[in-house]
Amino acid sequence: MKILLAGDSTVANCPTHEYPMSGWGAQLPRYVYPWAAVHNFAKGGASTESFIEEGLWGQLLEAAEEGSLVLIQFGHNDQKRPQLAARTGYAANLRRMVAEAQALGAVPVLCTSVERRHFLADGALEDSLEDYPEVVREIALELHVAVVDLNAWTRTLYLGLGVEESKPLFCHFGPGEHAHWADGLADNTHFSRHGASLVAGEVAARLALLQCTTAGLTTAGRR
Repeated sequence: MKILLAGDSTVANCPTHEYPMSGWGAQLPRYVYPWAAVHNFAKGGASTESFIEEGLWGQLLEAAEEGSLVLIQFGHNDQKRPQLAARTGYAANLRRMVAEAQALGAVPVLCTSVERRHFLADGALEDSLEDYPEVVREIALELHVAVVDLNAWTRTLYLGLGVEESKPLFCHFGPGEHAHWADGLADNTHFSRHGASLVAGEVAARLALLQCTTAGLTTAGRR
């Protein structure tokens, strides 16, 4: 079975010069081998719009087969563009992606965006993605497709670990601590390999829990 990934940098295979930064899609293969092969089309900086316009969505569809799983996670970059507001352009693009994947006999699975690690002074976690995760949940219900709620899961993860213990999930280095980041780095959006691996494990677990076989998800989509 093929698992095809559409998304942004939090999903993508990051370039070597950004090591140890990693999207969760880069870590997914070891959790789903040998029952599935992962094809990661995600790209840093991608929105639903740019992913389509740059031809990445077309490449993904060309690789899709009957029963392929198409996991779709966007939002981080959509929210930076007025034309891609959650309930207008963003929602329209997600509906288009679902329809086009289904037209090929593939099985779309919507993923809410992983949360950023933005703690507030009182220890609470900022809702940095506004209403984008909720729109994904609504569209999944509307279109009867499966959803992996990574926003809710990552929020619970960060809060459970707390401010300091959640830091290693991301890329934090002081000046001179890492050869690729000589000036240091404090990034609360992009995962370290450790953080990406935890998210990938959750994705694999949710797919299994959803009885993620071609027949199972196709039946769910037709209810």
